[in-house]
Amino acid sequence: MIKDELATLTQFYTLIIDFFVNYSFQVIGAVIILIIGLIIARWIGKLTLRVCLRHNVDVTLSNFISSTVKLLMIAMVAIICLGKFGISVAPFIAAIGAISLSIGLALQGVFSNYGAGFTIILTRPFVVGNTIRCNDVCGVVEEIRLAYTQLSTEDGEIITIPNKHIVGEVLINSFENTIVEATIGISYSASPDRAIELIRQQLDASPAIVQDPAPQVGIADFGDSSVNIAYRYWVPTRQQFELQFQINRAVYTAFREAGVEIPFPQREVTLKTTQPENEPTLL
Repeated sequence: MIKDELATLTQFYTLIIDFFVNYSFQVIGAVIILIIGLIIARWIGKLTLRVCLRHNVDVTLSNFISSTVKLLMIAMVAIICLGKFGISVAPFIAAIGAISLSIGLALQGVFSNYGAGFTIILTRPFVVGNTIRCNDVCGVVEEIRLAYTQLSTEDGEIITIPNKHIVGEVLINSFENTIVEATIGISYSASPDRAIELIRQQLDASPAIVQDPAPQVGIADFGDSSVNIAYRYWVPTRQQFELQFQINRAVYTAFREAGVEIPFPQREVTLKTTQPENEPTLL
């Protein structure tokens, strides 16, 4: 029994000695190549990042390109190291291809988001700080990632939109401002010129309202009981509702102090009565 164990240990020891005698230089060479390859891949990744940033490439895209180049270098080094051990890499490449196909089909939606994000970063239809409206969603762009874009609203809400729902859709970019549209009615006996002047005064009195492009005020239409005055003006998106409420209150107060009548809806109703037929008189 002891002799069998000793024979097994001797055989195992001989196998190890033969392995190191035959493959020691290959192992040492593979380890050296791996270490040098990792150092070079890291250096090339950093160099790629610096070159992209020097040419004003978007930060997200720069990091993506740098990481991709680094991973490709590491993969090449790994293939070379496997070849040093006498291992054929063809089966590994075939297996990786099959696995990649399966993962690609399973994560098709995720990859489409990444592809759309790559398109957004390259074409730059909007940047951080712009106000965009897409698919009935509106907000200020806070962050652009490869998979999604984050918007913020005046209420402090964070809206996350998958990038595949942005690319190929109708996109409205009003940059850092948002337009506000409002209408107020005055009676037909009031002066529309006076009303327009009062509205312009309130718009000019607010320093937060954007003056380029300038606010617009004019007669929008003629209602049943009022002349409707419309006014449009641009405000910073983060103050949209705050400034809209302030301007509406200021316009209403100015109209009341100036005696400009704001009529309530009226409707005239005419009642027609029929005369009863002459009833026969009783004898």
